[in-house]
Amino acid sequence: MSKVIISEGKTTNEAIEKGLKQLNTSKENVEIKVLEQEKRSFFDILAPRVVKVEITLKEEKSELKQENTKISENNIDEQDLNLIKEKLEQFLKEFIKKIDESFKYEIYTESSNIIININGEKSGTLIGYRGDTLNALQVILNTIANKNSNSKVRVHLNIDNYKEKREKALEELAVKVSKTVLRTNKKITLEPMNSYERKIIHTKLQNVKNIKTHSIGEDPNRKIVIEKINK
Repeated sequence: MSKVIISEGKTTNEAIEKGLKQLNTSKENVEIKVLEQEKRSFFDILAPRVVKVEITLKEEKSELKQENTKISENNIDEQDLNLIKEKLEQFLKEFIKKIDESFKYEIYTESSNIIININGEKSGTLIGYRGDTLNALQVILNTIANKNSNSKVRVHLNIDNYKEKREKALEELAVKVSKTVLRTNKKITLEPMNSYERKIIHTKLQNVKNIKTHSIGEDPNRKIVIEKINK
């Protein structure tokens, strides 16, 4: 869910402090907007004053933007793109020849980006623990593609549809954990994830009633916290 909350207090500072506590963050990580103070009639003059503020977590905005855009177009000459593609193909042929020739790959361009899919019975060896090896290999491929090149391209690697399977697993995990949080009223901190995986969790839960998410820690050990909104 979008990390925007409405907090109330007798004063503006009290409303802000309550909101920061609810979001488990500090003032520099949020945007604050003071809403209209609750209007009172003459008969409500003895009632406590209420100030409402809208607090938006900056972190959430940036988290949801990361890896959230589809493959974007770059201004790359088609000839340069084909040369980069050939360079990657040469690397892949040698790489697969050395590790296991049963692996098959396809490589093509899409919207001025290079897409590589690798499949094989032993694909787990190239995926690694929760995609660590896949991500490392993708970094290597991007380095090769952009070395000594005037144009910057992005290489997107997928192995045996791992990314689709991982996304489905993370979405199921998000739903399961959110139900536990609602039932127990206790927040749950997930294992460390990269920005792409955190984005999947945030997006899946952004419209779940009474659930909020935020991230803590620093990469590569940054984690998502899922908790209940207590009204």
